[in-house]
Amino acid sequence: MIEQPPLNLPLQELRLRIVEKTLKVFDPLRKKYVALTPEEYVRQHFTAWMTDYLGYPASLMSNEVSLSLNDTKRRCDTVVFRSDGSPAVIVEYKAPTVAITQSVFDQIARYNMVLHSSYLIVSNGLRHFCCKMDYDNNSYSFLPKIPIWSPDL
Repeated sequence: MIEQPPLNLPLQELRLRIVEKTLKVFDPLRKKYVALTPEEYVRQHFTAWMTDYLGYPASLMSNEVSLSLNDTKRRCDTVVFRSDGSPAVIVEYKAPTVAITQSVFDQIARYNMVLHSSYLIVSNGLRHFCCKMDYDNNSYSFLPKIPIWSPDL
């Protein structure tokens, strides 16, 4: 297995296999094995934390959600939907060695121009940031922690 740094998330037991000399991890949301990159390692731990500890329903979560932005295809790392199908949360992951910079926030903000979710989360597995959008006042505020799941998100 590739050496992964400890994350600021509960450790998860991952289902791993080697396929054609590539280490893969089972993604329960996509229901398939995908390459275990450092970013994927963060995604698997973060989504498990969201479902197991914060109560987010896996049935309302999707990984690698496609969207079109300025005639370009993009993919959101994770989107949590409400029961009516509208996006509640967008999550953008980076590898633990990648700093969370303004460009990461710019990236997720561009995705949100299309999705209009209520919350934006950025994580490299070590540091997690969450913003609550306020569309009435055209602003946002950083929250001290990731909110637990509520259908009202």
